[in-house]
Amino acid sequence: MRALTCWCLLVLLGAGSARATDNVTVEATRRDEGLEVACRAMLEAPVELIWQTLTDYNRLAEFIPGMRRSRMIERRGEVAIVEQSGEANFLFISFPIELTLATTERPPYAIEARMLKGNLKRLEGTYRIEPQRGGRTLLRWNGIMEPAGSTPPLIGELLMRASIEDQFRGMVREIERRDLARRKREKAPSP
Repeated sequence: MRALTCWCLLVLLGAGSARATDNVTVEATRRDEGLEVACRAMLEAPVELIWQTLTDYNRLAEFIPGMRRSRMIERRGEVAIVEQSGEANFLFISFPIELTLATTERPPYAIEARMLKGNLKRLEGTYRIEPQRGGRTLLRWNGIMEPAGSTPPLIGELLMRASIEDQFRGMVREIERRDLARRKREKAPSP
């Protein structure tokens, strides 16, 4: 177990606390018993398209890695109650995730999520959509999560960081895919 922990630590250090590939950066910092993660990506897509993708709760499992199911079970004004299940994976380790989230939508620039129940100890985070000069948009996700006590601290940290990064990259890929489809439709000649 000691060798595994050392090897995992080397992998984490080798990856660095921030990785900028494919226009995505991810930083992870230990906070007490939890892991604070900050993700960001600069996008060419319009705010409305980004918003529509982020709030497409019933289709998230189609493009978010590790997510098997996502469905909105209730809407209370600006709050959507969403059930999600899937798993977090890192190397050969897998951790099942079952959550019910309350997502508070603050159109058009923020979505706040907090865990109502689930098999994590804690999960809360916020997506922020920040228009930039030149028609670009900065997408950020900042959150803190705390795995359940049965996961060794370093393994849980690596697992959560890798899972959040994969999920954020999946969201960015889907936004870019939808934006490309939008651009093709706009360029297509009218019948």
